[in-house]
Amino acid sequence: MTEKKRTTIILFSGDYDKAMAAYIIANGAAAYDHEVTIFHTFWGLNALRKDEQVTVKKGFMEKMFAKMMPRGADKMGLSNMNFAGFGPKMIKGVMKKHNAVPLPDLIEMAQDQDIKLVACTMTMDLLGLHQEELLDGIEYAGVAAYLADAEDGKVNLFI
Repeated sequence: MTEKKRTTIILFSGDYDKAMAAYIIANGAAAYDHEVTIFHTFWGLNALRKDEQVTVKKGFMEKMFAKMMPRGADKMGLSNMNFAGFGPKMIKGVMKKHNAVPLPDLIEMAQDQDIKLVACTMTMDLLGLHQEELLDGIEYAGVAAYLADAEDGKVNLFI
């Protein structure tokens, strides 16, 4: 019996291009029959936020974080050449021209391939994010759960 290959990715970045890289690698690994986990923490949680506003009770600081953070994968900025929000529009235009898959579609592909998408509960608490604000069908866990997956991983990445 062959041992199951496992890939784990920590998505720490809230940048569109870095999240795209994480999801391209994850989908590729799943296509090569790896069990894949993406552990979203800090700004990487923005990739899991729903596009629409969800009404939940929040304190002042939580409301401030919610207003400052992008709502959903498609609203994330670029790591370089963001140009006050114009950079993402430019790169998305280039991607469309070259038939590249946009980040929201990569996330949907990951869910279709049973890639385990995990939201860090400690970071959710710190930033005041609630489960209702995140995509359906994801898991919630702390660092210990990530480490359990990573311990058996052949590939472990931090993006």
